[in-house]
Formats: sequence, C-alpha cells, structure tokens
Amino acid sequence: MASVALPGQLPRLRLDPWMCLFLVLLLGFGLIVLYSATEQNVGMVWRQAVRLGLGLGVMLVLAHLPPRLLQIWAPWLYVAAVALLLATVLFGVGRGAQRWLDLGVVRFQPSEAMKIALPLMLAAWFARRPLPPGWLALGFSLLLIGLPVGLIMLQPDLGTAVLVGASGATILFLAGLRWRLILAVGAAGLAALPVLWLNLHAYQKSRVLTFINPERDPLGQGWNIIQSKIAVGSGGLTGKGWTQGSQSHLEFLPEPHTDFIFSVLAEEFGFIGVVAVLALYAAIVLRGLHMASACRDSFGRLLSGALVMMFFLYLVVNVAMVSGLLPVVGVPLPLVSYGGTSAVSLLAGFGLIMGLYSRRRFMS
Repeated sequence: MASVALPGQLPRLRLDPWMCLFLVLLLGFGLIVLYSATEQNVGMVWRQAVRLGLGLGVMLVLAHLPPRLLQIWAPWLYVAAVALLLATVLFGVGRGAQRWLDLGVVRFQPSEAMKIALPLMLAAWFARRPLPPGWLALGFSLLLIGLPVGLIMLQPDLGTAVLVGASGATILFLAGLRWRLILAVGAAGLAALPVLWLNLHAYQKSRVLTFINPERDPLGQGWNIIQSKIAVGSGGLTGKGWTQGSQSHLEFLPEPHTDFIFSVLAEEFGFIGVVAVLALYAAIVLRGLHMASACRDSFGRLLSGALVMMFFLYLVVNVAMVSGLLPVVGVPLPLVSYGGTSAVSLLAGFGLIMGLYSRRRFMS
C-alpha cells in the first residue's frame, strides 16, 4: 500500500493515517457488536469506550518515544513485567486462576504487559549483536522467553503463555535464526510435549480432549464449542440482524462479550459481515508488516514485526477457537472483545510500530 498522507497533522503526531483509519474502523465496529453481545448494556459499552480511549492515548504517547530511549528502557521494563508476573502468581485474584492484580483503584492483567516487554527486550538485545544469532545468543534469548512463559503458566493461563512465547519465537525467526537452530528448537519442543501434558491442569487436559471430540460431553465441557459452532453456522450469508442473535441472547453462548464475541458477530452479520471484519484485520496486519519492513534498523524491524505477528496470532487463535479448530484457551478477539488490559496493550504496540515507522519518513 502506498505511503499516502491524509490531510491534517498525523505525520507530526507520528501516527500513520492508514493504520489509524483501519484501527478506528475496527474499534467502532467492535463497540457495535459489543452493544448486542452485552444485551444492549450501554454502561458496559461506555466503559469499554473509555478503555479504548485510554489505549489510544497510550498509543499516541508511545509513538513519540525515541527508539534509543526504548532500547535503554527495555531491560527495566522486562524486569518490572517479570516482577508483576511473580506478584500475580503469589497474590493474584480471579475465577479459578490468579491472572489479575487488584490494587484497589485499578485491576489489571500483568501478562498483557509482557506482550510488549518481551518483544521490546529481545529486539533491544539483538539490535546490539551480530545477526543471525549464534548458540549463546539463542540460549540467553530462550531464557528470556521461558521465564515469563513459565510464570504465566503457573497462573495458569495457557492461551496468554502461548501468545507470549510465540511473540518471542517471532523475534528469533525475524532475527535470521539459522534453519538448523530452528529445527533443533522445534525438536526440543516436540520432545517436551509429554512433559507439558503431564504438567497441565485437569481442566486444561479436558479442554484438549474436548477439542478432539466435543460430543464426548455435549452438556458439559463440549457445550461451549458446540453452541459456538451453531452460532457461527446459523448466521448464513447475511446474518440474523444486529441484536437478533438467538444463541447469545437466549444464553446458549458462553461469554458472548469476551472470548466468544466472534460467534455473536458471525450469527448476527453472517458470512458477509465476517468477511468484512477479516478484511479489516488483514488490512491492519498487511499495513503493519509494510511498516515493519520499512524500518531503517534491526531494532525497529524486529520489534514491529513481532508486535504485528502477535496481533495476527491473537486473531487466528480466537477465530480458530470459536470455530472448533483449536482448543478453547481464553484468548479474546483483538480490539473487539470486552476488556481493557488487552486493548490497551495492543494499541500500545501499534503506537510503538507507528513511532518507529515515522522516524523513517519524518526525521526529527
């Protein structure tokens, strides 16, 4: 896509006009779907809008941070994020899992901060070293990835752990990791699968088994995915109409405003609505990859590429999850599902991407 600047001051704000347009369209449509998914709860929609506004403010601020400053702060931000994850394991709150820190005035999910801190740390680490990385650099990088992934698994939060680990793996791939090292790491990962299975919680094992055969427990563990697939399929070509979805409004669909909001979208807007939203997501991802490839140094390319691919993985995991193609792991639909911490962290990532890209086009 050509780098065409829209009228106004967006370049001076270090914001990419096309990316901002795509993001605003997605956020606006997300609020429309959320209104229906929450049973037309204006209060919840308003709270989400406020959170999105906060996220856009964070995006604007981070777009102005110089890359040199980001590299200096990276280790400290990583250490702070690890400390928050440790505090979550020890003092966290939540339903059946300790994923949140409640400070009284604010409640947030520290694992979301690691989705920014880890790529930032790895990008800063590789920016100061020759690429592709050798064995020593790879070993230290795997430690940097494994520590937060392990702490998130202890909460337990398998979905977020996978996304954080994938963001680190993306950095390694973009850093030009040699194929023999990739194969070695892949073989080690496959060898570790039995150990991982043995250490999964009972409900996590049940989710995997239910994914393989949802009908094994249609009124229990298989209920969620069966109802979600019914909602997705019943939308047809044009959908049942906004606020007219029966699966969500008759309470067949679990968590319609968070993990399964894509099912609400598919039921009410149909195949046409799904294609339109996926096209909007594709525009964001493709624009992000273009911006990452245009960055002038390895730090910008690595960080931007990892953040874009993490956003893409968010989308793939959620859509595959509600469609029965992956186990249910509790990953929200990016920038559409109800929730503040995830939205703020994703918009913060886009702020970093646009800030790095702007310094290629508008030097200051």
